[in-house]
Amino acid sequence: MPVIRPLNNARRHAVIGSTAAALLLSGCGADVATGGKNSEKVTVKRCGEPVEYTVPKRAVAYEGGSADKLFSLGLTKHVHGYVMPPANPPVSESPWASEYAEVKKLSEDLLNKELVADAKSDFVVAGWNSGFSDQRGITPQILDKLGIQSFMHTESCYNYPGFPEKKKPFEALYTDLERLGKIFRVEEKAKKVVDELREREKAVASKAPKGDPAPVFLYDSGTDQPFTAGNQVPPDDIIKKAGGKNIFSDLDERWTQVNWESVTKARPEVIIILDYGDKPAEKKIEFLRKSPQTKELPAVKKNNFFILDYNEGISGPRNIDGLEKFGEYMRNLER
Repeated sequence: MPVIRPLNNARRHAVIGSTAAALLLSGCGADVATGGKNSEKVTVKRCGEPVEYTVPKRAVAYEGGSADKLFSLGLTKHVHGYVMPPANPPVSESPWASEYAEVKKLSEDLLNKELVADAKSDFVVAGWNSGFSDQRGITPQILDKLGIQSFMHTESCYNYPGFPEKKKPFEALYTDLERLGKIFRVEEKAKKVVDELREREKAVASKAPKGDPAPVFLYDSGTDQPFTAGNQVPPDDIIKKAGGKNIFSDLDERWTQVNWESVTKARPEVIIILDYGDKPAEKKIEFLRKSPQTKELPAVKKNNFFILDYNEGISGPRNIDGLEKFGEYMRNLER
C-alpha cells in the first residue's frame, strides 16, 4: 500500500471536507452574551478545579488546538492573538485560516508570562506541560495572582497537580468545547459543534474493519529511542475508532518515550507518522526504512505509512478530520 500523505490531502479536505465542516462548526459566529451578563461569573472546571470566570475579551491561544477550539465556537472577536511554535504547520492550511488572519500572531516561541502580560490578555488557553509549565514560570496559579483567567485542555489534566481529571481523548475534546461554551456563554453553539463532531466520529467507527484490529505504531520522533503516543492523547482514539490498536495503548501517558525493542516485539502493521515543521515526515520514513531495528517490521516492508498532520494529532476539532482520513485508510488496508 502506498504512503498516505494527508498533509496534501488536508489542503483538498479543507475545500471539500474540513471547510464544509468548519462552516458548520463556526457558522456566522456565535452570539456571545452582551451587557451585564459579561461581567457575571460562571463556575466551570479547569481540570478538576472549579473556577469562576467572566466572559473573556482578550484571549490568547497557545498552538493550533487551542485556537481551533475557540474559532470553532465562533469566538474570533474574543481572541486577541495566538502563540504558534515552529513545529505547528502554517495557519494558512487551517480550516479556520480566515479567523487566524483576523487576530494577532504574538510569538513563534513557547508561551510565557511576560508575553501574556504584555498582550493585556484576560484569558489563556493551553495544556498542562504543553504551554503551562512550572519550569517556565507560567501556570494557572501564577496567572490567577495576576488576575488573568486560564483554561487547560482536559486531555492534559490526567496528572495535573492537585486537581487531576482523566477522560478519553475525544471526550476530553468535547468537554473542552462544552466548558468553553459555558465560559463564553455560547452553550447552544457548543452543543451544535459537539453534536456534529460526535456524529462524524460515530460514522467512522460504524465502518471500521471487523475482526482482529491491526497493530498500529505512532512515530513522533527519536532515533535512539522513539517518542510515541500513550492512551492519553488523541491518536489513541483515532487509531481505536478507525479499527486499529495502538501498540502502546496500555501506557497511561500522553506523549512518551519507549524503546525500539518494544516496537519490534509488537510488529506493527501500520505506522502513523506525526508530521510537523521541524521534523518532516519523509525523513522519519527514510530512517525507519534504513534502521536495522525497524526495516523488517511488517508496516515498513509493506510501505504502510500514514501521515497525520500535527494539528490532527493534538487536542482540537481537527482530531476528527484525522480520524476520517485514517478511517478511510484502514478500510482499504490489505492485511
